[in-house]
Parts: sequence; C-alpha cells; structure tokens
Amino acid sequence: MEIWLNPACSKCRVATEVLDAAGIEYTVRRYLDEPPSATEIEDVLGRLGLEPWDITRTGEARAAELGVDSWPRDDASRASWIDLLAANPELIQRPIITASDGTTVVGRSADALDAAVTAEKA
Repeated sequence: MEIWLNPACSKCRVATEVLDAAGIEYTVRRYLDEPPSATEIEDVLGRLGLEPWDITRTGEARAAELGVDSWPRDDASRASWIDLLAANPELIQRPIITASDGTTVVGRSADALDAAVTAEKA
C-alpha cells in the first residue's frame, strides 16, 4: 500500500492512524517533496475513476492565483489540468491511498479509509 500525503494535513494524519491501527504496512510518499509526474497522476485518476478537476483543491490560494475555478472541465482541457497538478502538487487532494490490488481512494472520509483497509486485507 502507498499513501500520498502531506504531514501537515489533519486528514493525512487520520489516515495513517487508521492504517496503523489496522496493522497495515504502507509506504509514505510526501508528494510535496516528491511530486508525481503527469503520467502518475493520469494513472491514479484511472484507478480512482475521477477527472483531474475532481482531485484539485480549488480553494487553495495557488488555485485562485491561476484562476482554476474558471477553467473548463472537459476532455479538451484534461491534459492542462493534469499538467497543473504535476506542476503544483499542493493542489492535489489528499491523502491518496493505493492498496496492493490497485484499489485507490481519496482518503478523506471514514468510508474511503474503510475501503482502502478492506482492499488491503483482502
């Protein structure tokens, strides 16, 4: 299992506490220090079944600076969104957890964390 996290994020801390309590071994990727490539983001989106705008933290100051709220959310703009996330990893929703079987969740809710734990223990 791998978890993309920001150690300053309370949701990330909760996620690691849940994984620890479940006795699950995982690898931490501090994605602000080791940003994912556009290809990695594309892969994660495929596993999540989401679009890049779905995992973009549009309320962040950097997003406002870039005017992300007004960006189109369509197939023609998808690559621009992915490039945005690769260049500005602080805009990636967190934590993103990928179980050994490829199941991937944005671990912000108890249900998402439960799904990750269940997938890893399966």
